[in-house]
Amino acid sequence: MLSQESIAKIEYELTKYPAENRQAAVMSALRIAQTEKGWLSKETIAWVADYLGIPAIAALEVASFYNMYELEPIGKYKITVCTNISCMLRDSDTIVDHLNKKLGIGFNETTADGKFTLKEGECMGTCGGAPLFHINNTRMCEFLTPEKVDAILEELK
Repeated sequence: MLSQESIAKIEYELTKYPAENRQAAVMSALRIAQTEKGWLSKETIAWVADYLGIPAIAALEVASFYNMYELEPIGKYKITVCTNISCMLRDSDTIVDHLNKKLGIGFNETTADGKFTLKEGECMGTCGGAPLFHINNTRMCEFLTPEKVDAILEELK
């Protein structure tokens, strides 16, 4: 179900744990699968679980608990805006409004071209850089202004 490259990455993650604790690599394996597939279908989650030798429900519990995993298709770029108190006090609502207008979508929606999905996030632990957002759970953009957001969106197009 996954490419040989992804399987090799999962195998590398498995080297970090004793052989009898393959289940410990579930978060990494799900991340690797999601990177390849774009999101985690029930079939992909079941495949990961089977590969690790754990019940499918155990992998689904992990995938449905953490907000970094997507259980439905999303855009190429998932933008997760922090709307917690520190960011709100530093005008994250202005950034959210700007993204709503610029992209024409609200939270949990994807642009018609499939490029962008907008998500609301809780504290990302970087309050000093507020307001901020993550792109695809890997790139954090801080000290946002509408102009900086426009530049970032242009770069992603």
